[in-house]
Amino acid sequence: MQFKISSRSLASAMLLLSLSVLITSLVAVDGRIILPPNVTVPAVLGFGDSIIDPGNNNHLKTLIKSNFPPYGKDFNGGMPTGRFSNGRIPTDLLVDALNIKKYLPAYLDPSLQPDDLLTGVSFASGASGFDPLTSKIVAVFLTIRSVAMYLIVAGSDDIANTYFDTPFRRLEYDTNSYTDLMINSASSFIQDLYGLGAKRIGVFSAPPIGCVPSQRTLAGGLKRSCAGKYNNAAKLFNSKLSNALHSLNSKFPDSRLVYIDIYEPLLDLILNPHKHGFEVSDKGCCGTVSLILGFRVWALAFAFAYGVMSEKYEQWSMVEWAFFIPAPEISPLSPPAIPVTL
Repeated sequence: MQFKISSRSLASAMLLLSLSVLITSLVAVDGRIILPPNVTVPAVLGFGDSIIDPGNNNHLKTLIKSNFPPYGKDFNGGMPTGRFSNGRIPTDLLVDALNIKKYLPAYLDPSLQPDDLLTGVSFASGASGFDPLTSKIVAVFLTIRSVAMYLIVAGSDDIANTYFDTPFRRLEYDTNSYTDLMINSASSFIQDLYGLGAKRIGVFSAPPIGCVPSQRTLAGGLKRSCAGKYNNAAKLFNSKLSNALHSLNSKFPDSRLVYIDIYEPLLDLILNPHKHGFEVSDKGCCGTVSLILGFRVWALAFAFAYGVMSEKYEQWSMVEWAFFIPAPEISPLSPPAIPVTL
């Protein structure tokens, strides 16, 4: 899928921003990150949901899978790998930019080699999150190094699916108390990582979930507007997450725990698609659904919500975002324009 240059630049900037808030004084040369002499990143470990799942769900008993077309259509000649994307995912781009390896593999991949563990793997699983009812983020470490980088991308499934799209949690919690539950779980997980040796941890905010095509269809009314209650919950969670990380930084002064805001950049991309090289911001390409017994069908009832496969669309699938899933031919990384103060 060929995105326009402005879209690739946004993808590059967001990826490098994620790095720069964890490591200072970055320099980019020919699409590679040149680290300061006193800084090393020998490994990257990923935790979270479908945004950075490279195929762990292929090996789990779950209906949430993406190991079938059209997923992977731009990955190694059109091979679906279980990535919820047309091509590489953020953690792939990150380890490539750091010159560690080209892809961050799934921890559950049976072809995983011992050497892969030394340079990092992803434990991320589609539909996982911070809610204890959500499929748990796997935190199994064979090799832990304090110099590794840890990325956590979770929370979207908790808010969109576990809270709003199913009734059970809403019977127990209002939005404020539910986001408290998420924050408590997130804080515990981060402290567990720290206890295992993690020192540099980047935690992504929740995106504007109410503007995802599926949530527009489910809760956006006849005009399929952004669902305000979803976005309000995401903003509430993000505010609490930022405060929690600030508190944990004070508690663990030898660590670098960073809140990475993706809400505002994504919202700007959605509200101003043409500025970023897109034509459509409220539809995705496909709308595929995985059913019991493994049958894959087109969700004809939701077809109008997702449109056709095209580089014009920001939303490559129901829940994924284009600047998280750029074309494999990512443009050279350049220093971020956004100053970051730790």
